[in-house]
Amino acid sequence: MASNSILVIGGGFAGITAALEAAEIGHEVFIIEKTPFLGGRVMQLNKYFPKLCPPSCGLEIQYQRIKNNPNVKFFTLAEVTKVDGSVGNYEVTVQIKPRYAGPSSPDLSDLCDDLSTEVVNDYEFGLATRKPVYMDAPFAFPQRYVVDKASLSDSDKSKVQKCDYLDLTEEEKTITLSVGSIIIATGWKPYDVTNLSNLGAGAVKNCISNMQMERLASPYGPTNGAILRPSDNRAPKKIAFVQCAGSRDENHLHYCSYICCMASLKQAQYVREQYPDAEVTIYYIDLRTPGRYDNFAKKILADEKIFAVKGKVAAVEQDSAGDDVWVTVEDAVSCSKSVERFDLVVLATGMQPSLAGASLPIDVPVDAEGFIVGGEEKGIFAAGCAKQPLDVMKSAQSATGAAMKAIQTVRGR
Repeated sequence: MASNSILVIGGGFAGITAALEAAEIGHEVFIIEKTPFLGGRVMQLNKYFPKLCPPSCGLEIQYQRIKNNPNVKFFTLAEVTKVDGSVGNYEVTVQIKPRYAGPSSPDLSDLCDDLSTEVVNDYEFGLATRKPVYMDAPFAFPQRYVVDKASLSDSDKSKVQKCDYLDLTEEEKTITLSVGSIIIATGWKPYDVTNLSNLGAGAVKNCISNMQMERLASPYGPTNGAILRPSDNRAPKKIAFVQCAGSRDENHLHYCSYICCMASLKQAQYVREQYPDAEVTIYYIDLRTPGRYDNFAKKILADEKIFAVKGKVAAVEQDSAGDDVWVTVEDAVSCSKSVERFDLVVLATGMQPSLAGASLPIDVPVDAEGFIVGGEEKGIFAAGCAKQPLDVMKSAQSATGAAMKAIQTVRGR
């Protein structure tokens, strides 16, 4: 029998939007999210376009809509492992890892503080550590802690076992869902900066990625919103942004990620708001400010302490006598090469689809970069950055379009 239910793989902004659009028309929708919390990359931003809102603003509205709609069911720490059937009648197998935490959420901050183990915090892109019992952000959804059981020391394990809210005996489980259509909203990941050795990634102490800059600027980040050098927690006075770091490059990402220039202009504003005397230099190949963002770019570039230099950065190197950074640039206008010293360098890395180097147990075509390029004849639709690089607003528009197509599919139109 054909199913009117819709599966959404990915619980980021696009996935949530697609799910809610379908649910509010009356369809049962299942969201499958592999991490412990919904929200995706947007949750990690300090602010996002077009209104430069903090992520809690837009996401908390979406979370309330999920809470208030019984048609939406979501599963975190979950992955699709098998898909059988055909359009209108899919049987989907989902594997759910244990959270080791109950549905109600008491404040466990005292327990977390009492734990001795510290592990690298991937949510903070390695800028901080976290405890094995954690919640990524104060506005995380669901508002439930999660236990990284594998990282618990023996002493920490005994402390956790004494907490009535936590249950280390919880086991992995498998469920089967019947759906008529599938939306893939698996999102994006930052391009791996460790591939950019010539640009100092991984070797230069005060060379960070643009997503690390977002976390430094976030009030919920590792420095509570203070933009500080990782090496010495000193306020930077001279900052460089390197555009197209690994993008439009036959050795890395072949394409432009569309939003990186705007992200750097936004982050230049973060710096200038925090440090009125700081100088910012943006090294670019082309400054791309699509559509409505052009006025924002003009406003930022009118700042007398923000400089845009058309040129290709050839090298980023550690100062031999300290923590400063030397940037070698080939100026495209003067055709000269110069070397400049900075306190902090930010690499504007591109958006790579999360499916790059990975796979889903669904037969859908992807291009060489990992973006989904088909599947609609099977009732499978891509949304957001699973399809192409997009900003938050266009991701939401893409998700709405995917939801409408999924609805038409299950209704047989």
